[in-house]
Amino acid sequence: MRRKAVLMLLTAAGLFLINSATAQAGQLSLSLDGGIASSISLASNATEEDIEEALNIAVTTTYTGLCVAQVNDYVNIRSGPSQDYDVVGKLYANSVGTVEGYEDGWYQITSGNVTGYVSAEYVVIGTEAETLAEEVGTRMATVTTETLRVRTEATTESSILGLIPEGEELVVTDETDDFVQVSIEEGDGWVSKEYVTLTTEYVYAESKEEEEARLAKEEAERKAAQKAAAAATSSSSSSSTSVGSSSGSASGNAVVSYACQFVGNPYVYGSTSLTNGTDCSGFVMSVYAHFGVSLPHSSSAMRSVGYGVSLSDIQPGDIVCYSGHVGIYVGNNTIVHASTSSTGIKYTSPVTYKNVLAVRRIF
Repeated sequence: MRRKAVLMLLTAAGLFLINSATAQAGQLSLSLDGGIASSISLASNATEEDIEEALNIAVTTTYTGLCVAQVNDYVNIRSGPSQDYDVVGKLYANSVGTVEGYEDGWYQITSGNVTGYVSAEYVVIGTEAETLAEEVGTRMATVTTETLRVRTEATTESSILGLIPEGEELVVTDETDDFVQVSIEEGDGWVSKEYVTLTTEYVYAESKEEEEARLAKEEAERKAAQKAAAAATSSSSSSSTSVGSSSGSASGNAVVSYACQFVGNPYVYGSTSLTNGTDCSGFVMSVYAHFGVSLPHSSSAMRSVGYGVSLSDIQPGDIVCYSGHVGIYVGNNTIVHASTSSTGIKYTSPVTYKNVLAVRRIF
C-alpha cells in the first residue's frame, strides 16, 4: 500500500521513478528522471511529509544539474513553493537554471541573479535538460586579437574570407580541436582557437529589480532618441525608397530615407564614411549619428542598444543584428547594409537571409 502511494506522489511530481523498494528495511532505490540513481531510507511508518523531505534531500544531493524552462513566454519565480509567495523574478522560455532542491511540486532553482521556486510542470531536468541546453545555448567566439582573419579552411595558410575586429562576438557553427567555424557576412569560415575566447551563451532569469531597471533604462533611451530624432528629421530628406515602407514611426522612416541615399557606396573595413567607405557597424553608427544618436562601432555591442523587439514586430529604422554583422530594416522584408568589399552598401532580402540574433529599436 505504501509503495503504491509513493509511486503516485513521485509520478505527479514528475521527478522520480521507483526502480525497487525493500519494505523490510524501508529502503527505496530511486531513479531521477534522466537516469540519475539515488537511494533513500524511510522508516516503515514514514508519512508523506517524510517522503517529501527525503525527495528534497535526494534532489539536493544527487541532482544539482541544469533545468530548462519550457513555457511560451515566461514563468514567475517565487520566494516560496506555492503561488501564494511573492514573485521575485521571471524565468523566460528556454532559459537555463540550476536545481537546488524540490518541495511539494516546486523546484528551488538559481538562474542568473535569481534564486527562488518554480512549479515543476514548467521546467525539465535530467538528461532531457542536458540535451535541450545544447540546443538553446549559443556557442560564441569573442575575438581577442586586433584584426581576426577568418579563413576558408581550418588552416592558417588558407585564403582569407573576411576580417573581424577585436571584441566582436561570432556564432560558432562547427568546432575541431584547434579551430572553430564562425558565421560572418561573407559566409562560414575558420579561425584558430588561439585568437578567440569560447563561451556558451544562455538566457537566464531576470529578477524583479533587474526588469524594472531595464525597462526604465529603455524608456529613458527611447525618450532621448526621440528628442534627437525630432530635431534631425526636419532637415532630413523626406523622399521614400522603392523598397521602403510607410509603416512604423516617422523617425524610423526618416532614418531609412537617409540611409538609403548611400546605397552603392563602398565597403571599407574599419571605416565609417558613408560616402568614401564604411563597414557594417560604421554604416549604422554614422546613419544614426546624423540623428544625434551615439552608437558603438561594433556589431556585437549594437545587440544591446535601444530596446529589443521581435522579428514579427520589426519596423523601418530598426537595427538588425547578425553574427559579426548588422544592418537597418527598411521595410518589405529588406535591410540596407554595408555588406562586403565586393558588394558595398546594398539592399538584401529577406531579413532572415542569415540567422537574426537581435532586433533593436532606437526610436
